[in-house]
Amino acid sequence: MSAETPAATPGQFTRRRLQFRAWRGTRPFWAGLYILLAGFPIMYFPYAHLQLGGLTVAMATTAGAGSLIIGVLLVVLGISLWFQRHIRTFAGIAAILLALVSLPVSNFGGFIMGFLLALIGGAMAVAWSPGAPPKPQPEGEIPPAADDAPQEAAYYPGPDGVESNDLSGTSPVNGANGRHSAG
Repeated sequence: MSAETPAATPGQFTRRRLQFRAWRGTRPFWAGLYILLAGFPIMYFPYAHLQLGGLTVAMATTAGAGSLIIGVLLVVLGISLWFQRHIRTFAGIAAILLALVSLPVSNFGGFIMGFLLALIGGAMAVAWSPGAPPKPQPEGEIPPAADDAPQEAAYYPGPDGVESNDLSGTSPVNGANGRHSAG
């Protein structure tokens, strides 16, 4: 950085944060993050050598390669959810299935941590749907407030001429006593 290079402007951090927030809002970001984080304990624990005092505990299992494959697939699914949001259903179901397979293969799914993160992230990915894009508004024009105002309840005259907002026809005024005519 030279003396002539301008430093970051005070509003640049805020602008970048808002850009990231807008990007994050158009994709299943949190589902991808949970699935991505689920892969790490599933990959780590089968190869870990934990130190408990002077005792070394090796968690190596015969299914270490399976744990590595499951963990890598979860990381890839999490990243792909961020950049390929149209695969959200496939990635969510695949993450849930990989989480279930990780229970017997990978030390109870990374000691339940990876299992739960993958299940929650997979469910979030399947449930996520893109929002409606905002309608473009011409610059300088303020939309009328009447469009966003709640509608008033419509009142219709009942059988005895009294105004009522009951559209189901089950009010005690018309003699139905809450019973529907079908039945």
